[in-house]
Amino acid sequence: MSVSPSASAQAAREAVAGRLRDLRKEAGLTIVELARRCRWHYSKTSRIENALTGPTAKDIRRWCEATNNEDQAQGLIVQSLNAESMYREWRNQVRNGLKQLQDSVVHIYRETELFRVYSSTLVPGLLQTEGYAAAVLRTAARFRELPVDDSAEAARARVERSRVIHEQGHRFVILVEESVLHCQMADAEAMAAQLGYLLTASALPAVSLGIIPTSTRERALWPEETFSVYDDKLVSVELVSAEVNVTQPAEVVLYVKAFEQLRGMAVYGAEARALILKAVEAL
Repeated sequence: MSVSPSASAQAAREAVAGRLRDLRKEAGLTIVELARRCRWHYSKTSRIENALTGPTAKDIRRWCEATNNEDQAQGLIVQSLNAESMYREWRNQVRNGLKQLQDSVVHIYRETELFRVYSSTLVPGLLQTEGYAAAVLRTAARFRELPVDDSAEAARARVERSRVIHEQGHRFVILVEESVLHCQMADAEAMAAQLGYLLTASALPAVSLGIIPTSTRERALWPEETFSVYDDKLVSVELVSAEVNVTQPAEVVLYVKAFEQLRGMAVYGAEARALILKAVEAL
């Protein structure tokens, strides 16, 4: 189930605030006493504990020193930084055009060895043809009411960055729901080309393409939001209003667990190709 990115980020901030409040209470300090030890006004303590103000790294170190919990400072600093940067609004991302958005993740593609990608909505970008990508990005440009529609240039950039699937040193485990094959984001010709490319790409040595049939009974997990796991370090989740970047190890592990459960429901090889051919015939 998709969660509002702003709510998700706020929940992360509140988790940090709650832990700092617990440290103060465990130390037997009042808000005023902790403020005195940290050498700031007590109102700042209150704002931090109520997640109204995000603490700086220096604030957290002072707080932990004041409560004799110096060993917890670094972990809380990392958690706080993640809370502040866990999502980027799409409006900020596309400020300079859709093409730049495609180019901005090239370095991640180059550095990642194992890609795990799950999509419940569209053919993943790594496997999109230029015609399909242009249609998808054109729709995004219209929905976002962008002043400049550079979807054609962005589509070429997306296909160019996807050439990483032909380079050594990378592995790709890609899962899609069967409904993705029937979601006609482009005209019949572009859809046929896209589905044909899926047949080709699924035969690549570095690519494992799994399709979860709509006929799957008693699913182990419901269709989730589209997400990508880059090695075991970063998860990128696509929502309507934002791209949520998850870096907390415990949360990354949860996404990997979800991916593996979804992967267990997928079909591969000849069975997957049969579902793609079925979608082609339905055009």
